[in-house]
Amino acid sequence: MNKIEAIKNEHDGLAVGERIAHFAKAGWESISEADVQRLKWYGLFLRNPTPGHFMLRVRLPGGQGNGAQLRALAEIASTYGNGLVDVTTRQQVQVRHLTIEHVPVVFAKLAEAGLTSLQTGMDSVRNVMTCPVAGLNPNELLDGTDIVRAINREVLSNPAYTNLPRKCNIAVTGCPDNCLHTETQDIALVPAYHDLGHDKCYGYNVLVGGKLGSGGYRIASPLDMFVNPAEAFEVCRALLHIYRDHGPRENRTQARLAFLVEAWGDARLRHEVEIRVGRNLPTAGIDARGAAERDHIGIFRQKQRGLNYIGLKILVGRVKANDLLGIAALAERYGTGEVRLSPGQAFVIPHVSDRLVGELAEEPLVKQFAYNPSPLYKGLVSCVGSDYCDLAVIETKSRAVETARALERRLGEGLKPITVHWSGCPAGCGNHLVADVGLLGKKAKVGGKVVDAVDVFVGGRSGPDPKAAIKIMEDVPATGCRSCWRCSCPTTRGKKCTVCAARRRPRRVRLRLLGVRQLRRRPASRRNPLLCKRIGLRRCRSCDILLLLTKEVAWPRGGRSGKNRSSFSIDISNRCVPRCRRFNRSCHGARRPRRWMASMTERKRC
Repeated sequence: MNKIEAIKNEHDGLAVGERIAHFAKAGWESISEADVQRLKWYGLFLRNPTPGHFMLRVRLPGGQGNGAQLRALAEIASTYGNGLVDVTTRQQVQVRHLTIEHVPVVFAKLAEAGLTSLQTGMDSVRNVMTCPVAGLNPNELLDGTDIVRAINREVLSNPAYTNLPRKCNIAVTGCPDNCLHTETQDIALVPAYHDLGHDKCYGYNVLVGGKLGSGGYRIASPLDMFVNPAEAFEVCRALLHIYRDHGPRENRTQARLAFLVEAWGDARLRHEVEIRVGRNLPTAGIDARGAAERDHIGIFRQKQRGLNYIGLKILVGRVKANDLLGIAALAERYGTGEVRLSPGQAFVIPHVSDRLVGELAEEPLVKQFAYNPSPLYKGLVSCVGSDYCDLAVIETKSRAVETARALERRLGEGLKPITVHWSGCPAGCGNHLVADVGLLGKKAKVGGKVVDAVDVFVGGRSGPDPKAAIKIMEDVPATGCRSCWRCSCPTTRGKKCTVCAARRRPRRVRLRLLGVRQLRRRPASRRNPLLCKRIGLRRCRSCDILLLLTKEVAWPRGGRSGKNRSSFSIDISNRCVPRCRRFNRSCHGARRPRRWMASMTERKRC
């Protein structure tokens, strides 16, 4: 039995609540190691980088809150914390630098505002997510808010769900915009329908076993099950009971629901769910999710006539307490006081009337938390980093901002929207494996010294056809992140591109990757062997290799001036390479093709 299982067998995690008042009087050093772990069931995390100070994680089901709750959080952060609040990728907030002496008062203020930190840590059902514009989006098929609230009521303070093998992440969405990364969730309900000929029956397809972190990334498996909204809560409850009763517990790195799914298989798990709900369930419906991702940042019309919502980007998810008060005031002045949080680290202020939208857009705070940020800032997400997290091995937030700022200065206008996610450790709280560009923090030895470094991943994708990002660079010093993006492929120590660009006959190709100017053909001897290996190719002598990290390629038909270019869209997640007519796995000197693939679907043309 591992240490955490022994702690849970000794006392239930919620039992430590009776001793919090005693700890407040005796001081943090009186807390035993076991109780330090149990306090995580109350959302209190003692962090080694700040001895004697706790991080408090507050639960917001579906990311839905109001101005009064934001004011309470701002007051707690400014009075008892360090004045900062972090918005997480699970639509929660974290307040830092609290002392145990103030925890009873903080809990009282949370309760007064209708908030709680219960079960935001350890082996519980974590904050249940839904689309940040659920009930507002004109394109949504279903509003999952009621299901989210039902699950939250079921699990909160319920000992039946405080002793799971590990944490369980749940997301429910009727939105087709892929804003939740449902493929990373332990349990996910995604929009679907059955076509009955004369009508459509809308409901949810069930996905299980997704995860980031321990044991590596696993994309959630379809359970081949369709549930209507009335059945959704019952099915989620059955899955939780199965996980609690049969999930692996011996090794904590292999205790997530994903490992039970791997051991049982989808068919057995589906059969067990049907036994627990007492009836057969229909097979999966037609997936209603779109191919594109949308972050809901900007000004958009609601389904309610004459009303709008505005999504404001929080740069790397960190906001000052005074600014939080300002957001609460704006929500109450221009809307109904409701404020929502998105997984992309943004505020959403709904129910703004048409006549007030222009006035709201001119507010100084709205210009600070922009509704129209630059493409790099809009898709920039970062975990907490080593400043406040025990698990993180590098600092991420400041580096993410610094890198984005430097790239914007260098590349100028014309950038295409792109998601860049930073994670400070393999736990993957920054969702780096589902982004266009993901950076994973680590330590590496460079020049005989151990330095902060990152591995670089590209091509992650959410939606009905999710893809895990591919690692293309390893052990890049964190101080060199800005320079390594100046080319479309790995560079080291300021050298130029080491992977040649695709060419069409002898003409020069213009490849736009984050604003890269021009790439020229390089001999095979100067290609990066690591990258060639990652995309499944050996070094070849005559064919050019192109790893497409961009959404636009332009062929200059009008000479070097670039006039009369033809452009086309390219799926960023496909590993596209030009192929010779006789190309299989390596070229071995074959002729250069006259055509090359714009997408994997055009492979047959080569």
